[in-house]
Amino acid sequence: MQNLTTIGFDADDTLWQNEALFQMTQERFASLLADYAEPDHLAERLEAAERRNLGRYGFGIKGFVLSMIETAIEVTGERVPARVIRQLIEAGQEMLDHPIELLPGASAAIEALAPRFTLVLITKGDLLDQERKLAQSGLGEMFDAVEIVSDKTLATYASAFARHGEGADTAMMVGNSLKSDVIPALEAGAFGVHVPHNLTWTLEHAEPPRAHPRFFEISELGELAGVIARIG
Repeated sequence: MQNLTTIGFDADDTLWQNEALFQMTQERFASLLADYAEPDHLAERLEAAERRNLGRYGFGIKGFVLSMIETAIEVTGERVPARVIRQLIEAGQEMLDHPIELLPGASAAIEALAPRFTLVLITKGDLLDQERKLAQSGLGEMFDAVEIVSDKTLATYASAFARHGEGADTAMMVGNSLKSDVIPALEAGAFGVHVPHNLTWTLEHAEPPRAHPRFFEISELGELAGVIARIG
């Protein structure tokens, strides 16, 4: 095997907080619809709407807001008050304006690795929102390339690591989602490093591929240097 040359990083809930904002907004959603549905039932209906709509709207805040509005129409029998729709739109706008909060060790890890490796940010979601968050993070200049994609698959990683490195065999992907960041990167031939976050979107759950020789799990980004040293 050739030496490691390229490291890909996920953004949301790997470098900065994200899911907490969605959960806070979902609690607000439950409060607004409390007269029409119990919180657990509402959460199930919203999750079903999000699953249906991924192919239409993709990942991100805008699709989340549209799914909330669709769910509100469904659970109220198309009687949802206009003020509730307005408040859901405002909640989405607040999410889009919310300042980012870097996770512990994120800045130090990127800064330490930038001189030694080709760093690629590979993230999915809304283009404008992800560009905004990267600009606010102060990390943008340390990445050699940024890939904002509609989804993360084997082909996504194979293509990205071919464009920005020497192929997946000499690359590593680091992220909080087993389903999106780790498993498809492993399938492409890269190393996959899972950094669990205490909040994970239901649609991102997957079983860890512990038997895979290129799979690693760390508790925070400060431990990434140790993984790289083990790989050699």
